[in-house]
Amino acid sequence: MRTQVAIVGAGPAGLFLSHLLAQEGIDSVVLEIRNRGHIERRVRAGVLEQGTVDALRAAGVADRLDREGLVHHGLELRFAGRGHRIPLSDLADGRAITVYGQQEVVKDLICARLAAAGRLLFEVAGLTVHVLTSSSPVVCFRQEGREHELRCDVIAGCDGSHGVCRDAIPRGALTVYERAYPFAWLGILAAVPPSTAELIYAYHERGFALHSLRSPAISRFYLQCRPDETLEAWPDERIWGELRARLATDDGWTLAEGPILERGITTMRSCVVEPMQHGRLFLAGDAAHIVPPTGAKGLNLAVADVRVLAEALAAWYRTGRADLLESYSATCLRRVWRAEHFSWWMTAMLHRQDDDPFQRRLQLAQLRYVCDSTAAATTLAENYVGLEWV
Repeated sequence: MRTQVAIVGAGPAGLFLSHLLAQEGIDSVVLEIRNRGHIERRVRAGVLEQGTVDALRAAGVADRLDREGLVHHGLELRFAGRGHRIPLSDLADGRAITVYGQQEVVKDLICARLAAAGRLLFEVAGLTVHVLTSSSPVVCFRQEGREHELRCDVIAGCDGSHGVCRDAIPRGALTVYERAYPFAWLGILAAVPPSTAELIYAYHERGFALHSLRSPAISRFYLQCRPDETLEAWPDERIWGELRARLATDDGWTLAEGPILERGITTMRSCVVEPMQHGRLFLAGDAAHIVPPTGAKGLNLAVADVRVLAEALAAWYRTGRADLLESYSATCLRRVWRAEHFSWWMTAMLHRQDDDPFQRRLQLAQLRYVCDSTAAATTLAENYVGLEWV
């Protein structure tokens, strides 16, 4: 088999890269170890920055997003029994966020690629990457009992933090920066209309809580919990009890409850690898960086990465210009580290980290400052809706 760009991973990064390359006349093959149904059902992030929405629109894959996505012009910080609205669009030059599940983005991109006769290979096994520093790297894999060798010009590693691409880079060629957090998120999807018109980020002495939305009939909730806890320790009554307590306000606001459709526990960590490239292998999305979900940056960084990579590959194939490929990592890392800092800052401000009352007073002081200071609120708003793309 032969292609120009071999893309490992059929998440948002790999699929969007394949779509952008096709629009430039560049052939690609997307390889995914899981089946199509699994990746289309996998519930992940749901907050899209303005730049991400604009990029999907420009690529012609935002029709359903524009029909079904929930546009938000603000969010609420809730603490000490009161809610405080941060007017995102007013503070960030009219930019907004759109709530639209990551699995919905994946569905849209798969449909677009298949409609254009794109090559998407699901349920591949034994995937390995080789000769990364040559002019013709190779991806080997097995599908339906047959061994395959895919030769290409470039490999895009979009296979997440547990994929094969990052591990294929020789030890010593990468520097890994990481931090683990002493808490996790219990996330649920519930068949209940949202009790809010905009996202609520709640700081509480019992721990962080988030009320998000998926549709007029479906709500998404998160609760801070210990990373070693099990789902069995969280029956429905405990989940709803903690949500009521952590989201409560002094004015009598009430939380609507309903059947829980899905639940899961996600550990939280920050991780960045440098550089994001080695020879003809380029890492994108979670393969190169992980952010805690508090800042809603994971999917958005993946889209930003492949936008840079697609532009660099287009220039290389059209004119032989290599400088954009050579600077791919440096270009992406400027945005990555800004997002890492913002996500860490949001996480540190909103989560109970220990039993130190001094620490809790510092967090409350920071929250009050963000809500009372236009400058501080603007910093939050600009980062949350996404910095301008350059």
